[in-house]
Amino acid sequence: MTSTRVPARQRLLDAADRLFYAEGVHTVGIDRVIEEAGVAKGSLFYNFSGKDELVAAYLAGWDQRRRDRIARHQQGLDDPVDKLLAIFDALQEAVLAPGYRGCAFANANAEALPGSVEATALRAFRDWLADVILSQTEEAGFLDAADVADRLRLLYDGAVANSQLDKHPDAVRLARELAQMVLETSRRA
Repeated sequence: MTSTRVPARQRLLDAADRLFYAEGVHTVGIDRVIEEAGVAKGSLFYNFSGKDELVAAYLAGWDQRRRDRIARHQQGLDDPVDKLLAIFDALQEAVLAPGYRGCAFANANAEALPGSVEATALRAFRDWLADVILSQTEEAGFLDAADVADRLRLLYDGAVANSQLDKHPDAVRLARELAQMVLETSRRA
């Protein structure tokens, strides 16, 4: 007979995901995660070297889900301009999800020290997103692809912040409209 019990590692990650996102990485102690996961303390240290490694795994999960969501929204699109706008569509999906509390990376990084696992995870995602946007602006043939990419990233970041800080439900839609204007008015080769 096959056991349907979720492995301790996954229960720890699920608990960390719920608690860290809802209440903050720095306010939730490891004992609370262990209790929520319903595992023995030894299970944590068997699966993770400590809280930092658990936080890194939690943020890696967010990173992968964001990349997957963007890929899903870009799937089947050939035009790089459409792919760039799909990044905003993916963000809109995230912002409209129940329980949205902003960017998990920025939230975790807010009180973190430079060089921390939180800062490293934030930088990894932001570098990946910047590379995606720049490569697609280059592929689209914009004369100053880096400038167009900078403008789009600024709009993306503003939409993330505004949708969280001001609880502005239309922030991403407005940012997408502005992004479309940037893409339509920027010179192409």
